[in-house]
Amino acid sequence: MAKLPTLAIVGRPNVGKSTLFNRLVGKKLALVDDRPGVTRDRREGDATLLGLEFRVIDTAGYEDEDPETLPGRMRAQTIAAVRESDAALFLIDARAGLTPLDEEIARWLRSETTPVVLAANKAEGRAGESGILEAYGLGLGEPIALSAEHGEGVVDLFEHIRPYVEREDGPEEELEDGEGPLKLAIVGRPNAGKSTLINRLLEQERLITGPEAGITRDSIAIDWEWETPDGETRPVRLIDTAGMRKKAKVEDKLEKLSVADARRAVDFAEVVVLLLDGTRGLEAQDLRIADNVLQEGRALIIAINKWDVAENQSALFNGIKAALEEGLSQARGVPLLAVSARTGKGLDQMLGAAFEVRDIWSKRVSTGQLNRWFEDAIERNPPPAPGGKRIKLRYITQVNTRPPSFVLFGTRVDQLPDSYLRYLVNGIRKELGFGAVPVRLSARASRNPFDK
Repeated sequence: MAKLPTLAIVGRPNVGKSTLFNRLVGKKLALVDDRPGVTRDRREGDATLLGLEFRVIDTAGYEDEDPETLPGRMRAQTIAAVRESDAALFLIDARAGLTPLDEEIARWLRSETTPVVLAANKAEGRAGESGILEAYGLGLGEPIALSAEHGEGVVDLFEHIRPYVEREDGPEEELEDGEGPLKLAIVGRPNAGKSTLINRLLEQERLITGPEAGITRDSIAIDWEWETPDGETRPVRLIDTAGMRKKAKVEDKLEKLSVADARRAVDFAEVVVLLLDGTRGLEAQDLRIADNVLQEGRALIIAINKWDVAENQSALFNGIKAALEEGLSQARGVPLLAVSARTGKGLDQMLGAAFEVRDIWSKRVSTGQLNRWFEDAIERNPPPAPGGKRIKLRYITQVNTRPPSFVLFGTRVDQLPDSYLRYLVNGIRKELGFGAVPVRLSARASRNPFDK
């Protein structure tokens, strides 16, 4: 599959980089807020502009800070994004005019080998005219007048970036269903080590990490290839998410947006790894996150991170396993693994388990096998007869996969108790090989042809 050309959007904080990113990708992927410094990690998306297809990267605001600080680590990510891209789009704020930081960014970009396109954002109306004229002094050629919010200047942007991001080959081949990369989301409480784990898999400092809790704000998707212990390569789309705290503790608007973004990432994932902090064990919030993942119908794996520094490892593992059996009774047997994002311990086993559980999550049972199991199940444990009237179950069918979904047909099925439906779901999991993946079962009354 051919790789799309890449355009990195750079500039100081709050010039509208994320707004432009969202417009180019055609959806609100990046978080946008009036305060500066919302974007921290670089975020990528597939963009289309007047038929031109390319990959676009939204970067953190470039700030002049010590490399060890959080803004300094954010700047390092921006520099890496520019060096890996086919072109950089340098955005300034036309209304605010040039600032010393704009001039410093321009000096840095002139020293790089990546081609640079200059754009003055927020240029709608007459308020941005002076800023556009000042931009000529940056030594980066003619600035494009843009309004990312209102979509103005799109044709000029197209003409300026086209030489750098126009594809020389044909369109990307469409993958058949089930052949795409494993969509693997990493979720958990703040500071569980999600970004560190992804950096370890990639073997590069792709995501910003540090002792500060809550560094990640956007959900970041990264395409990668896992080399299995057998030497095969398997495509994976890794999704890093913001830490999810207890709802009552989330007061800041930006954190609410980040948590909502993490929940959306779960919706788009196939398999979700819930990362626990091995130095803190299992907490009630972890169970809430796990329950949310299962309610959304995603396949779940639970990994205990920081295993290299965890104390009383055997007692910790067995204690978490017992608490999960009790707290996640709707999906007993969810894979539980011990890993270390710092040393890499257990990460190959985690990925192997993720591919296995996706296969189960995508499995379809033949009608014959399903109904043979169904007949045995109701013979072993017939449905109850509320009020002395029998509930007659006729047949069952699998209507969907990902997650596996079944419909049960019969008469008076609306009176089936939840306990009997749970009995059937547990049987489907145990006897038809669906293990701990979420299974959905609904009941419908058989249609009577003489109703009318």
